[in-house]
Amino acid sequence: MKTVGVIGAGQMGAGIAQVSAQAGYRVLLSDVDQARAEKGKAGIAKLLTRAVEREKITADDRDAALGRIECVGGVEAMADCDLVIEAATEKEAIKRQIFENVGRVLSDTAILASNTSSIPITRLAQASPDPARFMGVHFFNPVPVMGLIELIRGLATANATVDVVEAFGRSLGKEIVHANDAPGFIVNRVLLPMLNEACFALGEGVATIRDIDTAVKLGLNHPMGPLTLADFIGLDTCLDICRVLFEGTGDPKFRPAPLLVKYVEAGWVGKKCGRGFYDWTGPEPVPTR
Repeated sequence: MKTVGVIGAGQMGAGIAQVSAQAGYRVLLSDVDQARAEKGKAGIAKLLTRAVEREKITADDRDAALGRIECVGGVEAMADCDLVIEAATEKEAIKRQIFENVGRVLSDTAILASNTSSIPITRLAQASPDPARFMGVHFFNPVPVMGLIELIRGLATANATVDVVEAFGRSLGKEIVHANDAPGFIVNRVLLPMLNEACFALGEGVATIRDIDTAVKLGLNHPMGPLTLADFIGLDTCLDICRVLFEGTGDPKFRPAPLLVKYVEAGWVGKKCGRGFYDWTGPEPVPTR
């Protein structure tokens, strides 16, 4: 494998592009237009420069990685890719449209993968040119730091497809786990009920934002509290995953907390917009209630 395409130049897509380029792959990074793809690459450059300043990589390593990333405004250039990873927003309709568009230009040997964190792979595969060459490859945020990739095969995914994508993931220095095509896969199946319950607890007045986070962080020895983590993930993404879990299983334990829904309706979706359960616009995050 030589060329990797990444569709979506936001936080996740840019992270996937960065680790792929650092591992020696040529990367085509696309978004809805050239400007957004370039913005994603500019963010990668800042992160790599910071790594140089901390003496984690050399300036030559940074420049070489950036030189391997080419920004494109559409999917037409993806015809040269051996593997294309979709890293768009967690909306099924948007993902399916991307698969249909890129499927028209992919070679008959290229693999198409989705970075979805919860949507069933077998269902998404219906929009791909060949379900045998389609699977889930779930990275975690921030991609350059997190050491895990979940691989999810659909009903029609070929063994050869899994082997190629697993080898790719390991070449990035990531640990690989395999999940069945069940709602939420492994990590989000376990994580989102906790985050959602923290939202229920806050909405019911059990404790404050700060005390809920401190209790879980210190009482369970987690690196950060659940409401802080939800802000990092994005409350809109958390809500989307909760809905997928609820609709996919029918189990009421996955019902989204009303307060989570209310925050998303208000546009307070977390760190990426400056406000969620915390106000992120100052030097230190401050609880918003």
